[in-house]
Amino acid sequence: MNAVLLIAHAPLATALRDAALHVFPDAAADIAALDVAASAAPEDTLAQARATLSALQRPVLVLADVFGATPCNVAQRLVDQGDARLIAGVNLPMLLRAVSYRAEPLDDMAQRALAGGVQGAMPVTPTAPQNQNRRAPNDQERNDHQQ
Repeated sequence: MNAVLLIAHAPLATALRDAALHVFPDAAADIAALDVAASAAPEDTLAQARATLSALQRPVLVLADVFGATPCNVAQRLVDQGDARLIAGVNLPMLLRAVSYRAEPLDDMAQRALAGGVQGAMPVTPTAPQNQNRRAPNDQERNDHQQ
């Protein structure tokens, strides 16, 4: 089974991991998080990332927050050495999709995660609760009644 390593500006990586474990509590051993402090030196972050990656001991999908920022730059250097893939622009739908498909081959898992991230971003228009009609402005009834 593949693992997921989140590398992001603090505290995003840990927050995303916590959210994923809320949905997949059995995946704790499969998801690692590395929060990068604003004051952290890139070389120190790279050393922490290498240690985290080696502790996972299996193929890893690395998810970084912003392309070109320190977490992603560190992750790029990290995935050059081993069985790992990197996607920048992590969001929660991407992470949930990655965790859902962590038993698939690493390249397939990465493609599914990327699709989940893209499909998880969409414009939303305001609608009534449960897509119901709104009450007329002159309706004196306080509650919506459904039958």
